[in-house]
Amino acid sequence: MPDDTLLSPAQTAARLPYPDLAREIAALLADPAVQVPPRLVQPLPGGGSLFVMPAHDARVAITKLISYTPANAGTGRPAIQGDVVVFDIAMGERRLVLDGPTVTARRTAAVSLLAAQTLAPNPQGPLLIVGAGVQGRAHLEAFAAGLDLREVRIASRSAASAQALAAHARTLGLQADVVGDPNEALADCPLVVTCTPASSVVLRATPRPDAFIAAVGAFTPRMVELSPELCRHVAEQGTVVLDTRDADHEAGDLLQAGLDVAHFHTLRNALHTKENHWQGPVLFKSCGWAGWDLAAARLAVHV
Repeated sequence: MPDDTLLSPAQTAARLPYPDLAREIAALLADPAVQVPPRLVQPLPGGGSLFVMPAHDARVAITKLISYTPANAGTGRPAIQGDVVVFDIAMGERRLVLDGPTVTARRTAAVSLLAAQTLAPNPQGPLLIVGAGVQGRAHLEAFAAGLDLREVRIASRSAASAQALAAHARTLGLQADVVGDPNEALADCPLVVTCTPASSVVLRATPRPDAFIAAVGAFTPRMVELSPELCRHVAEQGTVVLDTRDADHEAGDLLQAGLDVAHFHTLRNALHTKENHWQGPVLFKSCGWAGWDLAAARLAVHV
C-alpha cells in the first residue's frame, strides 16, 4: 500500500507557501517550547558531510537527515539530499516524511523573506540574485510572493542557468534581466541575495546605503561569498544581523573579515525590538538552523 505520509518534492512544496512559512518562522521564534540541540555534522570520505538535525516544540518533534555532496555540482545529481521526519509527541507516531532538499530550499528562502520584511530599508527592489541554482529560484519565488517586487536582475557563472531563472521570473510577472557583473548591478539594487556554492568572493563593491543583502551560500567558516571589505563596511556603516547564534562560529564571510560575530544581533532580536528603521545598509547572514525545519514541519502538519 502507498505510504501517504511520505511526501514528494511537489507535495512538500505545496504545504509550504512562502508567506505562510515566513509567518510560521516568526511564530516559532516567539515560542518558548522550542528546543534545538546542536546539529551533528559528520565529515564523509570524498569531501561530503552528513547532517543530523533534531528539534521539537510542545507538539512536534523532527529529525532532519541530509547528505551534502559538493562533488555532485555540475553532474546533474543534487548536492543536497535527504528527508525531514516529523513525529507527533503526544502519540509518538510518525506524521510525515518531507522531502529534505525542498524543505531546505523553501525554509531558507522564507527566513530571508522574513528578514527582508523586517529589516530591508527599501523592500520594493529591484532585486539582485547572485547564483541561479535551487536557492536562487527559491529566493526569487519567496521575494516575489512576499514583497512588492517588480524587477529582478540575475547573475550566475552559468549563462544558461541565469537565462532560465530570468524566464521563470517573467512567468511570475516580474521584469527580469541577466547581468554579467553583479558588482556593477549593486548600485541599482537595494535588495540582494547571494546564494552561490560559496567557493570564492562574488560581491566586493560597496552596497547602496539602503541595501539589504541576504547572504546564504556560505555556512561554514571556510566558505565565503562577500569580500572582507564589504562585510566590514556594513558593520561600520549599517547593521549586521545573523539568523541565529549558531552563525557565531559558522559565518565564513564575517569570520574571514575579522569581525566579532558574537556582537551582532540575531533575527529573533530584530523581531523583538520592533524597530521600523535601520540606519545604513543591512547584511543578513544566514547559516541554517534546525529550528527553521521545525517551522516547516509545523506548517506542513497543519496545512
